[in-house]
Order: sequence, then structure tokens, then C-alpha cells
Amino acid sequence: MATVTRTTRADAPERSRTEHTGGGLRGAVAAEWGKLWTTRTPYVCMAVGVGLTAVFAFYYGSIARINDEPVQAVGKAPIASVILLQFIVVVLAMTTVTSEYATGSIRTSLQWVPVRHRVQLAKAAVTGAVSFVGGVLLGVLGMAVAWVPFRGHASFETGEAVVQLLSIGTYLALVAVLSVGVAFVCRSAVGALASLFFLLAGLPFVLLGPGSEVLRKINDALPQSAGDHFMTGDGDPYPSLVGLLIVLSWAVAAHLIGLAVLRRRDA
Repeated sequence: MATVTRTTRADAPERSRTEHTGGGLRGAVAAEWGKLWTTRTPYVCMAVGVGLTAVFAFYYGSIARINDEPVQAVGKAPIASVILLQFIVVVLAMTTVTSEYATGSIRTSLQWVPVRHRVQLAKAAVTGAVSFVGGVLLGVLGMAVAWVPFRGHASFETGEAVVQLLSIGTYLALVAVLSVGVAFVCRSAVGALASLFFLLAGLPFVLLGPGSEVLRKINDALPQSAGDHFMTGDGDPYPSLVGLLIVLSWAVAAHLIGLAVLRRRDA
């Protein structure tokens, strides 16, 4: 006599949950994490970051000693190097997008994760996390390297140093999110890099050149200047928290614009 096995409705949700294990945002982040570390880009960026931080921090401390500048927090050295380090983060973040458009693998990524905002958010989360941790570690390296050439022209307080390290990591993480958004808008490495270089370095240079007070105020609203105020804790022309909010606003705006372009033009 044949036996008929019946599947109750109570079994369906359990089976459905099993079939979708590993999906959603968590799965998208895991996929982006795996793709990132299977390329040479993060390793090259870290190596360049170590070299730039060491050289710049040593130079900064040496100049402070030679010019007999007042005693300052040793964390000022790695903070000053961020003006260069941010472009390493730019390269790291934007290539997670532009390389896929260049090779056509973006189609595969969008098939694996059909929810568009989830793809972009996963890339921003992974590159932002890597940039934050990398920024903190490079900040520690910068403080250690700069301490020797400072020779009495620097001070060290644990609480202040921790705040400076976290601010460096936070700023670089937001630069990564900003870069991912711009990369989705431009889709090409040349276009994204040129746009980000102009925003982070070119435009501030142009605005500060004439010495106009109006142009200086406009420059204070740009991500590079706001980030510098945030990291140094400078209260002029606005508090450190305002600087953080300005950078955050730029990152969110770039992310939303990039998402709108992705949804409209797709792959």
C-alpha cells in the first residue's frame, strides 16, 4: 500500500527560510567583502598608505621642530597626512564600482542582488568599514613616526589621541561612501577620479586663491575643509560636530544621487 506524504503549511515558512539563508543585505555585504579581498587593490592601497603616512608624518614633525613651532598634539601629524590619504580611499572605493562596469561584471552583481539600493549600500558599507579601520591604524603609525622628529614640540594625551584617531577613521569612511556614490554616477574610473579630485582638492585650491571672504565661506562648506575642521577640533568657523555633519551630508547626497542614476540607467 502506497504511503502519501503531505506537507503542511507550517512546513513552508521553515523551508522558505532555509532556502533564503545568506541573502538580503547581509549576503550582499559578504559578497562585496569577498570580491574586495580577492583583488590586489586593497593590498596596494594599504602599502601606499603606510608609505605616505610614514614619510608625511616624519616630514611634518621635522618641520615643526626646525621652525620651532609651539607644542602641539602629536595627532596633528597624521591628520595633516589625510589630505593625501583620502585619495587612496577614493581609489579603493571607486574601483569596487568602476572595475565592474569596465569588465561588465556589474550585470552579474545586479543579478545576484537584484535590489539596487542593496548593491550600492553593500559596497559603501564594506569600503567604509575598511577605510575606517585603515584610517585608525595609519593614524597610530603616523603618531609613532612623528613623535621622534618632533623632539619636544609635541604632546600626547591618551583621550585626545583616541578622539583624533577615531575622527581620522570616520572622515575616511565617509570619503569612501562619497566615492562609491560618485562612481555610480560616473561609471568610469577616469570620470569618477577627476570629479572627486576636483571636489576634494581642486575646488578648495581655486576658492582659497583669491582670498575672498565669500569664497572662503563656500570652501568651508566643502567636504575637505569640513573634514579638516572635524578632525582638528577647530572651533572656527564652526564646531567640530558641524564639520562632521557637513561631510556626512555630502556622503549621503552622493549616495542618493548614485542610487537614482543606478535605478534609471541600470547596468
